Amino acid sequence: MIGELGRRSAAALLAHSALIQAVTFLVRPATSYRALELDVPGFALGLLAASYAVFPLLLAVPTGGLVDRLGERRLMAIGSAVVLACSAFLLLWGTSIVTLVIGTALLGAGQLACVVGQQAVVANNAASSRMDSAFGYLTFAASLGQALGPLAISLVGGASVRPDTQAIFLLSACMSLVLFVTTFGVSAKVSGGKRKAITGDGAGGSVVSLLKTPGVARALAASATVLAVVDLTMVYLPALGAERGLTAATVGLMLTTRAVFSMVSRLGLGRMSRTLGRMRLMVFSLALSTAALCAAAVPMPEWLLFAVMAVLGLGLGIGQPLTMSWLSAQAPAGQRGRALALRLAGNRVGQVVLPSAIGVVAAGLGAGGVFLASAVVVGGTLLLLRGVRLDN
Repeated sequence: MIGELGRRSAAALLAHSALIQAVTFLVRPATSYRALELDVPGFALGLLAASYAVFPLLLAVPTGGLVDRLGERRLMAIGSAVVLACSAFLLLWGTSIVTLVIGTALLGAGQLACVVGQQAVVANNAASSRMDSAFGYLTFAASLGQALGPLAISLVGGASVRPDTQAIFLLSACMSLVLFVTTFGVSAKVSGGKRKAITGDGAGGSVVSLLKTPGVARALAASATVLAVVDLTMVYLPALGAERGLTAATVGLMLTTRAVFSMVSRLGLGRMSRTLGRMRLMVFSLALSTAALCAAAVPMPEWLLFAVMAVLGLGLGIGQPLTMSWLSAQAPAGQRGRALALRLAGNRVGQVVLPSAIGVVAAGLGAGGVFLASAVVVGGTLLLLRGVRLDN
């Protein structure tokens, strides 16, 4: 149960959270496979990854205000409709790198609206004492969707190295339709006083003054890096698999393994944080991710690469929510709403800049080189933690 939501509405919200992630984690690897079918150069895959973040980069902060004007369910419905349009567009016209980039950009915009709406439903309906638990349910559902999307690729792709992308896009269109319908099962009724209080979170101070708050800029950078690496894994693991002769089913199961272990890490996050402290746990998660990315760049048996993806899932799964907690703790009390919106914008900057820059590596060193370059970036993020105290 999430706050004031009824059981049926809460179930619809969790299903919506799982579905949007499932569609995203189904479509994005599929566009990579379609790009490989078109024999696009390695750097173009980096541009394809970056295109996902273009619209969200421009819309992240304004969307925070839009949800208060339109309401959570309307914003979720708009986002779901955009995702449905994206799936249909890729199914009918995704036959060139240009149309793949357009479709991926639309997916990014729709996913942003869905996620912001979902988070607003939780924030506007959960009591303060239940906020962590409510967001825990929401993010667990999102992780479940991230596992189911790649699993669908395994089921459709079968034993082929490159799956039938047309069948995958058809499946994504069907799932997107279910996503849109599910929106209307969410009932987010919020009292005027409560909405006013939430809207006021971002009212004080400017973005510049917020960035000058000690620790905020470093929290944003760490969050953006972790999310960009999740993106790069989705885009370049299919390319790595193609280089090493792995079937699409195997690659899909590897992506599912990463997502499942991210789910596992989040279930025990509170206990680990209390035991180790947030600072030590953050360092541990980034170090674990760095080691896994380095290992993925080295040729190895399939079973060992599965183990590497599991370790990577643990590291990245811990890192994402911890950067959220870090930012919430560092932001001034009256600006946490704005800080979290700024976090979304910062994440999109990372999703544009890092894939585009690291994608250049693919031209000379292949997909393995991309994983190695990603390891360097994540390892460098550890330097941001020097002198930072993350109290529980």
